[in-house]
Parts: sequence; C-alpha cells; structure tokens
Amino acid sequence: MNTPVRRLSFLVAALFAALLVSTTLIQYVFASDLNGRPDNRRTLLATYARERGEILVGQNPVAKSVPTDDEFKYQRTYDDPELYAHVTGFYSFFGAVGGLEQSENSLLSGASDKLFYRRVSDLFTGRRPSGATLETTLDPAVQKAAADGLGDARGAAVALDPKTGAILAMVSNPSFDPNTVAGHDLGTVDKNYQALTKESDRPLVNRAIGGDLYPPGSVFKVVTAAAALSSGDYAADSELPGPAELDLPLTDTTLPNHDGGACSPSGKVSLEQALVVSCNTAFGDLGMKLGADALREQAAKFGFGDAPSVPMRVTPSSVPAELDQPQLAQSAIGQYDVRVTPMQMAMVAAGVANQGVVMQPYLVQSVIGSDLSVIESAEPTELSEAVTPEVASTLTDMMVAVVDDGTGRRAQISGTKVAGKTGTAEHGKGRRAHAWFISFAPADDPKIAVAVVVEDGGTAGSETSGGAVAAPIAKQMMEARLK
Repeated sequence: MNTPVRRLSFLVAALFAALLVSTTLIQYVFASDLNGRPDNRRTLLATYARERGEILVGQNPVAKSVPTDDEFKYQRTYDDPELYAHVTGFYSFFGAVGGLEQSENSLLSGASDKLFYRRVSDLFTGRRPSGATLETTLDPAVQKAAADGLGDARGAAVALDPKTGAILAMVSNPSFDPNTVAGHDLGTVDKNYQALTKESDRPLVNRAIGGDLYPPGSVFKVVTAAAALSSGDYAADSELPGPAELDLPLTDTTLPNHDGGACSPSGKVSLEQALVVSCNTAFGDLGMKLGADALREQAAKFGFGDAPSVPMRVTPSSVPAELDQPQLAQSAIGQYDVRVTPMQMAMVAAGVANQGVVMQPYLVQSVIGSDLSVIESAEPTELSEAVTPEVASTLTDMMVAVVDDGTGRRAQISGTKVAGKTGTAEHGKGRRAHAWFISFAPADDPKIAVAVVVEDGGTAGSETSGGAVAAPIAKQMMEARLK
C-alpha cells in the first residue's frame, strides 16, 4: 500500500472513531442534559403528551390538563386564574414557571421518584401515565376574602393555621391570568409573557413570600416585646419612658412618635400600653437596652434568617447584623434595614398564638395518585419555640388590648376575642407608608393567624395606617375562617 492511500485510510478510520465516540457521548453521557434542555422540542412534546396532575383547592381543580387534538395532546387551564395565580404558577411550552407548577413539577408531571412504583404498574396494566394531583391546604373563603380586601391595591396577605402551619390563604396583588401564558400559540404566549415581565407593578412576583421585602414597621414591636419578656427583666406592667421624642446617642437625630406627642400625659408608659398605642419612643429605648444580639436572636427564633420551602422557597427575612445604638432603636420599631415577607410576619403571629411554638408553613396537604390513592400526606412539623407558653400568654393579652382599646380596633369581631398589632412602615422620603396588620383569632383558641401589608397605604392617602387600611382586610379573612 503506498503512502497516500495509507494516510487516507488512517484519516477515514479516525473519522469513524470520532463519529463512534461522539454518538456514544450524545446517547449515553449527555443524554440527560440534552433531554432537560428547555429548547428540546421532542422532550417537551413527550412531557405534554402525559396528562399533568391537578391542583386542588378544596375539591375543586384550579389547575388541570384538558385533552386537545393538536401535537401537544393536552392544554393546561386555570380556574379562578387571578385568585390563585401565585399559588399555581403556570405551565406552558416554555416549561413550569412559579408556584406549585414549578416547585412540584416532578410530581405534577409524573416524573418524581415518589411515583416510581406507579409508573411500573402503568407499564404492566397499560394505563396511560399521568402526574399526581396536589391537594392544597388553602381555604377558598379566606383566599377570596384576602383578594377582595386588597382590591386594586398592591400588597399581600397570608393566613396560617397556627397549630399546624397549614397555609390557609396566600394572595399577592397585582395578579395575572396564567391562561394567557399557558396556550399552544407560542408567539402569543411569548408576547404575553414579555408584557407581564415589563409591567411596572410586577404581577409575576409573589409578594407574599419574596420580591423586594418590606420594612415591617410597628408589627415588629411584637418581636421586640417578646425579647423583653423573654429576658426576664420585663413584664407587661414594666414602666418605660414614652416622651414625644427619643434622644438618640451618636447623632443629633431624634426618634419621634407617629403623632408627634408623648405616649401618655406623664411621659411614662407600661410595656403593654406601649404596644397598645404603638409608642415608638418606648420601643426604641427598649431596643437599645436589650441590645442587638437579643433582638436578632429573638427574631431568629420566629424564623428570621430561614428560607423555608412551602414548597416554594420563601425569601429569608432579616435583621441587620451590625447595628449602632440609633440603628438599633430604629430596628426595634421595625425600621432601618429590617426586612420581612408577609409570610414571616404571619409566622410571628402564629407563633404567639400557638403558645410560643412556630410551625413549619406548608401548602400541600396531600399527593394523590391517578387511582385516588394517597401517595404522601403532610405532617405538621415544629420549626422552633420562639417564646415560652407564659411569654406567649402575656403577648396574647397585650395584643388583645391592642384590638380592644388601641390602634387595632377596626379588627374587632363581635363575640370573638381578636389579638393583633398594627404597623405603619416608612420606606423612603416623600413616599406614603406601607400599612400592616398581624393578628389571630379567637385569642383563646386560635384557628387562624394573619398578616396583611398594603403598599403605600393603598388609596388611603394621608390617612394611611395599619389600623385603618390593613386591619379591616385581616378582619374579613378571620371572619371567613371562623364562619
């Protein structure tokens, strides 16, 4: 064999070897990555060809797959779409986005390892493979009351069962219609999705558990009061200074009360009365005396710093790590750089309601197979003991006084004792304050704990306050549950 032919044969052999190696890599080594690519049309079509599981609120599916005659086989549709959009998220040809559609995608699609034996059974019985159904913990009456209460205002509302951690309501406003981004016309879906992402009000953001976190304002005073009572140095009747303005060290700036006046004619106020009238100067002074470590440690016991999965990930709430005395005074009243989710503040209310024990929040009650068998059922889980039962009892009495005699009167429910705390959170010079309210009821046997925030006070204008704006929404939610 002459040299040119021999070289050509080596080249051809090398090409065949390269082809063999590349084919092996594609079919075996990179197969899972290629299958998982969002632009892999074959994989997505195969996923669409399997009936996706339903998402239930009560016994009603708020997300389901409907058979179609096109190449996709099924169309994902949503009932009461704007009411449940942030709970469900949406599923389209571009994949699962947000809510349970994304966080529990493997269960809904049927790909989860929890459904392995079910898939094996389907192979032998000839049943068409399908995803699992998710039964949520939501109470539709409470969910609707929250949405109706918020109306057109930006904000969020969360309700928990304080004894179990079950999420009874989770509403973020503004919302959107997931049906507009779950169709089979890819051009229309992409156009609608791009429009949603460009809206200044950011309707795709679930404000209840994430997004730009909020300053909590005076609802954080419950955490500060918990730290004081837990220290053993304070009781509900402990006397605190309550002047019109609190002189702050290291600065010429003072900390004023919301109304500009002293918290009592004498300039002195009990811890309970300070909470009832939401006395900034008393709580600012209290925070400086307690110290930054005590405040952060108490907040952590309520869940600050954690990123719980409900199963959607909740953005951690935070108290700043480094605080000088003026910053500490501001932080003790829920200002400076304290930032929270409504979910976190609902956990604070629920922890007090549940004799000091904070339960892990959860949204999925059970996972149900296509044969209606229960594959998995939620077990309530204790997250932490935030305060002792004795401290929780004292805080409850103080919060009841807020609703009976203080800033939270508009949350009163006839025949039911309600515990609550108002908050009016500043978040920028020249901007209207956010209105907050946290509460639980009945105070002596809690069935529901609530947190509501209305951005910029909604439509209240100069009358913005947690008691005037957020408390009535929380009242509606509590009434819906108790009925």
